[in-house]
Amino acid sequence: RELELDKDIILTTYALLRIDIEKFNKQEWELVIIDEAQNIKNPDTAQSIAVKSLKSKGHIAMTGTPMENRLTELWSIFDFINKGYLGSISSFQKKYAIPIERNNEEDKIENLKKATSPFILRRLKTDRSIIKDLPEKLVMDEYCYLTKEQAALYEKVLQESIKSIQNATGISRSGNIFKLITSLKQICNHPAHYTKTDKLTRELSGKTDKALSIVENVLEQNEKVLIFTQYKEMGDLLVKIIQNELEEDSLFFHGTLPRKRRDEIIEEFQNNEQSKIMIVSLKAGGTGLNLTAAANVIHYDLWWNPAVEDQATDRTYRIGQTKNVMVHRLVTIGTFEEKIDEMIKSKKQLADMALYTGEKMLSEMSNQELMEIF
Repeated sequence: RELELDKDIILTTYALLRIDIEKFNKQEWELVIIDEAQNIKNPDTAQSIAVKSLKSKGHIAMTGTPMENRLTELWSIFDFINKGYLGSISSFQKKYAIPIERNNEEDKIENLKKATSPFILRRLKTDRSIIKDLPEKLVMDEYCYLTKEQAALYEKVLQESIKSIQNATGISRSGNIFKLITSLKQICNHPAHYTKTDKLTRELSGKTDKALSIVENVLEQNEKVLIFTQYKEMGDLLVKIIQNELEEDSLFFHGTLPRKRRDEIIEEFQNNEQSKIMIVSLKAGGTGLNLTAAANVIHYDLWWNPAVEDQATDRTYRIGQTKNVMVHRLVTIGTFEEKIDEMIKSKKQLADMALYTGEKMLSEMSNQELMEIF
């Protein structure tokens, strides 16, 4: 139907805007505000093109993750709020993206921060002048050890994969590296995640054992916990393992659930005292959820971008939270997880600016550098 242009505010979705863009473009708007602006991170999608085609006197983009994977995503958001300010995408890549992502050039980082900071208003939850009544957040690294089964599997997969990587070039090499990353993440999570067997005891995985110990402590305190994982398959395994080992039911929030079921799960976790454990897939639960019933968060497998991790934590650590929030980051010692964690922390300047990239950088490393990481 036609837009009711006599209204002061019109609220729509990205999908409807894309479908009805001709109707929206009949009007020049005083102000266009987009929430979850990472939805326009890819400049070539129909959705991004539609949003940027709107005629407006002013533009505001709101997001907790201005860059999830690469610097061009930040460029795309600036292409919406101040078109042309950061130049063309090709010149931006040459001037900033390549020097920063590949070489971590400090002068380029500083120049980009100086160029973008006047247009960025950043709310930090540590700023008490903004949120006076928010409790504390304590982030703890929980170090886990590989079991004998995990260590043997890790070494076997690593040696086999390195051989194929050393003999490959170009896209084939990058593909083999990403395959190795996924395999080793799965092995660190639980051997069954990689082997697809039904051996689901906690003793087979140091990380699973650590996670269950934390959950047990949370339950003893009569509190609730969120467990974030990147993988739906690992979420399914955690549901079974928690049931087998602790005899506790878990809710599982993931992207393939219908909207009605998602709403039911959120309602149950927030309001049912008996529902203590909720497993959340990172992609489905990274934004938009209010889960303040939990005062404990476990990041089962770490994401490359600290901003994405923080977004997930903030499902609990947000306005309405009355308890101190305990955040547990599980890191497997002696594996590439430990090395990646060190890399993320050493790139604090980039992380603070949401400019850190992870997997892409690994794909461009030499054989020797890969051996040192893995």
